[in-house]
Amino acid sequence: MASRTLSRVTKALLAPALALGATIGLASAPASAAVWNSCDQWGNTSLNGYTLYNNIWGSGAGSQCTWANSGTNWGVWADHPNTGGIKSYPNSKKVINKSIDSLRSLSSSYNVSVPSSGAYNSSYDVWDTDYDYEIMLWVNYNGAVGPIGTSQGSVSLGGHTWNVYKGSNGSNEVFSFLRTSDSNSGTVNILPILKWIKDTKRWMGNETIGDVQFGYEVTSSSGGLNFTTNNLTVSSS
Repeated sequence: MASRTLSRVTKALLAPALALGATIGLASAPASAAVWNSCDQWGNTSLNGYTLYNNIWGSGAGSQCTWANSGTNWGVWADHPNTGGIKSYPNSKKVINKSIDSLRSLSSSYNVSVPSSGAYNSSYDVWDTDYDYEIMLWVNYNGAVGPIGTSQGSVSLGGHTWNVYKGSNGSNEVFSFLRTSDSNSGTVNILPILKWIKDTKRWMGNETIGDVQFGYEVTSSSGGLNFTTNNLTVSSS
């Protein structure tokens, strides 16, 4: 599965109340973590208008630590076994809280360094405030990973060409956009994608967009792999 269920999202959002949650493994974050690091399952912090989550939610997970120099420069060390199923989605979140029709712009730029082995995707996870709809934008992916749902063809939107999938994880609708070629840096104009879902496909209404998350859905990273967000910015008006 390529998406978390609502219950897992809720756990991540309630992370401050779970500050005493289990520590996963004994791995340590890199020395570059000048501001914050955590190996706790639901470890989180807020920096520069972004909220960072270690967010180990899948069954059979191994060790993982997230470190941050800022809300826009952070990374993850993960050692998850070579088994199926998503183990974690460490991410940085920006809250938008505007309806699609009231947004004049919503875009993000990313620059990442990711391993050549393992099974994972680097992706945006965009949610409405009620968590009825999940819009995933995969900018790169590696190994045995795949989206939820069935193919809806391809479309060029927001500066990229995507293969589109539509499905459900049992708790919410999931619309997945997989970039047709991997990219470790670029800019995504997110608003045209939301408008295409709403106005062209009519898969949802004028939802209020709550969270724009960016991170790494890790299925396996045996032996320990590093995922680095060199820079991430999310802007809206």
